[in-house]
Amino acid sequence: MANRWSSSDLHLDWRPGSGRRGLADALRRAIRDGRLVPGSTVPSTRELAKDLGVARGTVTRAYADLAAEGYLLTSQGAPTKVSAGAASQQAPPRERTGPRAAPWVPDARWDLFPGRPDLSQFPRNAWLAAARRVLHDAPNGVFDYGEPRGAAALREALAHYLARSRGVLADPDRIVVCGGLTHAMTALGKVLGERGDLALEDPSLPEFRDAAAHGGARVSAVPVDEHGLRVSELDSAAVVVTPAHQYPLGVTLAPERRTALVRWAERSGGLVVEDDYDGEFRFDREPVGALQALAPERVIYAGTASKTLAPALRVGWLVLPRALVEPVLAALDGLGWRPPTLDHLILAELMSSGAYDRQVRQRRAAYRKRRDRLLAELPSWITPAGISAGLHLMLDLGDADEEETIAATRRHSVAVDHLSRYWMTPKRRSGLVVGYATPAEHAFGPALDALVSALREMTP
Repeated sequence: MANRWSSSDLHLDWRPGSGRRGLADALRRAIRDGRLVPGSTVPSTRELAKDLGVARGTVTRAYADLAAEGYLLTSQGAPTKVSAGAASQQAPPRERTGPRAAPWVPDARWDLFPGRPDLSQFPRNAWLAAARRVLHDAPNGVFDYGEPRGAAALREALAHYLARSRGVLADPDRIVVCGGLTHAMTALGKVLGERGDLALEDPSLPEFRDAAAHGGARVSAVPVDEHGLRVSELDSAAVVVTPAHQYPLGVTLAPERRTALVRWAERSGGLVVEDDYDGEFRFDREPVGALQALAPERVIYAGTASKTLAPALRVGWLVLPRALVEPVLAALDGLGWRPPTLDHLILAELMSSGAYDRQVRQRRAAYRKRRDRLLAELPSWITPAGISAGLHLMLDLGDADEEETIAATRRHSVAVDHLSRYWMTPKRRSGLVVGYATPAEHAFGPALDALVSALREMTP
């Protein structure tokens, strides 16, 4: 049973033995519930450690976690206070319904909805340092309207990075930087839609299908099995694939089908859009090289910083066949696109300095640990798929009812996605899509506990 304790008129529910994470959770709840208001002072680490009978380092680390998340403000020689920005992180009234993190995320305490990295691990210090260097050295011209295809420095940095990390055959002149992959899909929908049908994997991300259709493409479906896209069933002018880690099923396009897809493009004159949304995060073997290297004039390579850094940056890139550079630029101009040059220069500096690579390596190691923990705790009747890479798992539910399972997760206040949302044709399999990278580190354990409890309710 939770203990009630008091220190400097501060009352929290705290469980002895729960350590730094338990203490951080208790303080976080107090801030979200409004018991600790913005600007108020929290007990010193020495005082709180004495009251709780824990090591002072435990309290210090809990405070550091909350400061990194924006809940607390710490300053040497000054009392620790609740951040003014913490008001925006307070929990909504209990009677309120609606989205919590984003429009597509159901209201839930624990967020395992796929599609985002751990946002608390954004490299703030490295970004700030890169921004300082850029602003110190940049000429006045960088504050003007930027190059339509993206800052030259970023395209140069991307060319080196993609060649080294993903095996992409790229040079800056064929790279176009967009406002994220959805933005890129809208432009490609216009360009590729003029050639005929644009096929997408079934299942695939509905937001991408909508973006391509909004751009003007007529969208069709091609099924995916345990070996990836069924290339033999292609009957379109172009196709969008996720060959390294199919989204959402998680399978890797088999070598023979990679070869068949390139041959299809070369023989038919078709185009392939390779969505490499999480290619940096492979855990159990060497990374699968980019398909684009096999046919750079027939494959459009698409990448993003949304999974490695944060979706809020709105930075994605296309490595295009040379004949498509100008048509894509014209499509982007028609969408009113004006690149954010300063952000591009900061990202270029982050890549050139090596900080971007360090971020990817650190997150890869952290996400692998989370994946391993998730796999170890899943009930035995669940079949996980896509375990070798990425930021999500697809959990095959077998004979369990998908809607009932989703209802169970919501009863436990954990947000996950359901596989039925991704099918273009009548649903073939039932499953959950779980984003194990999404929670902050302190929240991953409780989120996993809530998910496992919900799944155990559904045990056949």
